[in-house]
Amino acid sequence: MTNLTNMPNKIYKITGLDCPSCAGLVEMDLEDAGIKATCSYAKGVLEVEGKHDKKKVDEVVKKSGYSVS
Repeated sequence: MTNLTNMPNKIYKITGLDCPSCAGLVEMDLEDAGIKATCSYAKGVLEVEGKHDKKKVDEVVKKSGYSVS
């Protein structure tokens, strides 16, 4: 059973970002996984749009070298 979030947008804290380019890389990696998201280096947040699997978000972000809480 997948853990799909039904909220239109969900905001997560993201740590380990060093610059705005890092945030862009996270966005691209999530997009490659079929997850639409906006990452803000300045705010340290990741906003994921629509239904999504939190585990998949965690997995992609971790693989990119960052962490989500």
